[in-house]
Amino acid sequence: MLQFNSNIFPEKKGVYIVGGSVRDLILGRQPTDYDIAVLENPEKFAEKLANKTNGHRVKIGKPGQMIIRVISGKNIFDISPVCGASIEEDLHQRDFTMNAMAYDLASGKIIDCLGGFQDLCAQKVRMVSKKVFRKDPIRLIRAFRMGAHLDFEIEPQTLAVIKNEANLIQKSAGERIREEFLHILRTSKSHAYLSGMAASGLLFALFPELERLKGCFQNRCHDYDVYTHTMQAFYHLEKTINNYQSGKPEIQDQIRQYMHKKREPLLKCAILLHDIGKTDTHSVGNSGDVHFFGHARKSADMTKNITRRLKFSTRERGYIDFIIRRHMQPLFLFSAYQNKILTQRGITRFFIKCGEDTPGILFHSIGDMQGKGAQWNGHLETFMTFVQNMIHNFFSNYKPRKSKPALITGNDLIQVFGLTPSPLFKSILDRVEEARLLNNIDSRPAALMWVRDFLRTSGRI
Repeated sequence: MLQFNSNIFPEKKGVYIVGGSVRDLILGRQPTDYDIAVLENPEKFAEKLANKTNGHRVKIGKPGQMIIRVISGKNIFDISPVCGASIEEDLHQRDFTMNAMAYDLASGKIIDCLGGFQDLCAQKVRMVSKKVFRKDPIRLIRAFRMGAHLDFEIEPQTLAVIKNEANLIQKSAGERIREEFLHILRTSKSHAYLSGMAASGLLFALFPELERLKGCFQNRCHDYDVYTHTMQAFYHLEKTINNYQSGKPEIQDQIRQYMHKKREPLLKCAILLHDIGKTDTHSVGNSGDVHFFGHARKSADMTKNITRRLKFSTRERGYIDFIIRRHMQPLFLFSAYQNKILTQRGITRFFIKCGEDTPGILFHSIGDMQGKGAQWNGHLETFMTFVQNMIHNFFSNYKPRKSKPALITGNDLIQVFGLTPSPLFKSILDRVEEARLLNNIDSRPAALMWVRDFLRTSGRI
């Protein structure tokens, strides 16, 4: 029996809870969003429901596809007319069987004419008919999104149709693709479903840039071609995010806070695309070594076109670009560390340049390095220890120092030294801040003395 308070509805005959709301109720999840199908007048029903629940109404959608949303506290009710002459006819036009069930408020019974309950019990995503993807190609990705969120298998016939229809996804609006794709990346097992998308060809219909990476072999530090390395790197990044262990609980809390600010799916998106520029930067040196000079910049430039195509927000595009464009920097730091030339100044400058997104760069590097394969295993343990120490250094030392107020401001440069605002301001203030973060200066008088010495040395006073 579904646990649902049907008394909130002003009338029940010819009114049905439908779609994902029923699925979630059967699974024991209490939804806050309800889809309601009404046989009679949806507008009249919505008005009565809004009055009874002290909610307010909003019309959304296109003419002919209009729904009426009633918002009441935490609950949202989306009300639409039954599509067809009966609720059964309506259910036959939905996407997947688990979404093609209705709860009849009048009888208190579930209407399941397509075996949705059985598929829920079997943990399978099954299409209602072979026509569902042609009616709305976004359902091609939605099948994997639903599988990822519920940890369900896509049943073989549905998977076969997806494989045949994969290229239809290119007809879907970019923003709809983005939302479905990011929903997949928000799950803890998204690698398995991306692999399924790749096997069906859907991943390459979305990102043809990835398919070009197949057969692009790398240097002796890699076991795999670029595509396999990418998928391995994605797998290890996701595993690290899911299971990251730190010696200090407060650092784990800070990492969780960092990831929870909508960064996790974007970080996964970045590692999926981080090497797409390698095919265009591939070269072979005189010694026979394979090189990809400038591939990070090329990959970031190509990814900009993808994120624009999929209508990512400016913030989202900026974050993904930032990670890809700088993803080699931890490896450069590690090389300096191995050669015993890495200084605290170099580490602090890295933290300053990467700022709040330093953890993202470092987590990306863990996946990237683990994705190289056995050829790199001799260095892996040392690299992992190095990155762990960098993460601890960032949260335990750099961030607390960074959170303290600046020692001097632009007003000090004007009032004490008689300077006028110019690009020199930023240069001086940045250098003072760097010196503070390096613990070279720790007070306002010391900062002013540093500026005086700098101006005198550079001939400005």
